Amino acid sequence: MTESIRLAKHLAELVACSRTEAEQYIQGGWVTVDGEIVEEAGFRVLPQHHVALLPDAVLQPVDPVTILLHLPVGIDLASDPADLSPILQFLKPANLAPEDRSGLRFLKHHLVGLTVVNQIEVKASGLVVLTQDWKITRKLVDDAAKIEQEYIVEVQGDIIPYGLQLLSHGLKFSGKPLPPVKVSWQNETRLRFPLKAPPRGLIAHMCEKVGLEVVAMKRIRIGRVPMAGLPAGQWRYLLGYERF
Repeated sequence: MTESIRLAKHLAELVACSRTEAEQYIQGGWVTVDGEIVEEAGFRVLPQHHVALLPDAVLQPVDPVTILLHLPVGIDLASDPADLSPILQFLKPANLAPEDRSGLRFLKHHLVGLTVVNQIEVKASGLVVLTQDWKITRKLVDDAAKIEQEYIVEVQGDIIPYGLQLLSHGLKFSGKPLPPVKVSWQNETRLRFPLKAPPRGLIAHMCEKVGLEVVAMKRIRIGRVPMAGLPAGQWRYLLGYERF
């Protein structure tokens, strides 16, 4: 009975490279088995399998990526922030925005070790950042108190007299005074909230205090990175020049 061997070992013998280099080729999406790209170094192959290294293969580590996702309405991340399964269902090649200009090829490795940074408000849709890059994580965590997050909040009800002024300055949350913010009306039913490191539940609490009920909310910007025209359920890679 013929035993299978690891793809990395087979490739190393096939192209006369080290096992580490073979794994790098595989992780980079440069290796096919019977014409299909395989990205798992531990994939088992048999002698009858045709293994090939793509002609344009480049031997270099896979750089960490940062992903911007427009989280659709109805996906609640509050119960377990460490559980990425509600998000990963959207991170597929089919959902990559046509406007993505990164030039990156989608790799399964891009979904490994992702961290959700700047948790989104409870029951909100909109911009979610997922990253493999520790520098991005550190920036968004360490500078959270300085990085503005912008929400568009649809409300119903009648705002109390001077309610807009109270939203901007004068309310408390968890017994502590809130810092001044420039809350404004976008139209008759939508408010614009630019907030820094907002705790979950803050926006609903603020609205309730002035006689309003939140119908829906969407995060449209984190720092200097807007969601722009990214449709719900689609995602793109953060570009190299973009900074939060």
